[in-house]
Amino acid sequence: MNQKINLGIVGVGKIVRDQHLPSIKANAEFHLAATASRNASVEGVRAFIDIETMLQQSELDAVALCMPPQYRQAAAQLAIENGKHVLLEKPPGATVSEVEQLAELASKKGVSLYATWHSRHGAAVERVKALLAERQLKSVNLTWKEDVRKWHPGQEWIWQAGGLGVFDPGINGLSILTHCLGAPAYVARADLKFPANKAAPIAANLAFKTASGIELNAEMDWRVDGAEAWTIDFETEKGLVQIIDGGAGLIVDGKQLEVGDHSPYGEYEAIYARFAELIQAQQSDVDLTPLKLVADAFLLGNREIVSDFNH
Repeated sequence: MNQKINLGIVGVGKIVRDQHLPSIKANAEFHLAATASRNASVEGVRAFIDIETMLQQSELDAVALCMPPQYRQAAAQLAIENGKHVLLEKPPGATVSEVEQLAELASKKGVSLYATWHSRHGAAVERVKALLAERQLKSVNLTWKEDVRKWHPGQEWIWQAGGLGVFDPGINGLSILTHCLGAPAYVARADLKFPANKAAPIAANLAFKTASGIELNAEMDWRVDGAEAWTIDFETEKGLVQIIDGGAGLIVDGKQLEVGDHSPYGEYEAIYARFAELIQAQQSDVDLTPLKLVADAFLLGNREIVSDFNH
């Protein structure tokens, strides 16, 4: 592809302004040609109120779908049917089956579908994957705790059915975990805490097992008022390997290692570099493993009702 990829973005919210826009600007392969949003726009870029109008009135090669997952399937299907390559923000959809069907449709239409997992592009992730390939894993503990008021101020979609609740950030940890393991895992137990006034969990404790019997535990909580934590501890026969800061840092046997300098938008810059590669190669990348684990947690989950939560 010798010319820039004309890109449209659907949903202009916090994650788009913080991550997508700078990353698109930094990538010479893309030109942001249009946006679709009911309430927001990007200065200097053609703005539409919905994806239907954007597709009809813009010359686009690809679209990035950044609206809440509950509304993504219909938009993705429309874009694919119109011959556009599609990037899906995480989580890629509200259900596993809808994304699987989108992948089939993209294959039939000859366009690329990319289900992104930005945390897999953290500076330490590939280093950890390589370390674990050389060590015998004994156990894993994942801790993903943050303040929902800080990261999702006033957003109600995350508390609605399909919004995932605490799994919206927690799935980032699961995406790193599944990428680094090198072996599949399944959910053995799930304890989910639902606020009495919400349809999605605010906290979760999960237990996983691999086929070889290795135990993995995950603790997720959205009620943190103070120090937040995004860590994964891999206990191996040679010692402890720790991912910290959501994939940005690495500690091995108590010593923090240098993992290289990365821009603030490194994860999303990597996503758009990968999207361009997929488009040029006429390929798709749709790994639904993290979403399947979350779906299984809901299937197996012991539901506990806790106090109301208000922003």
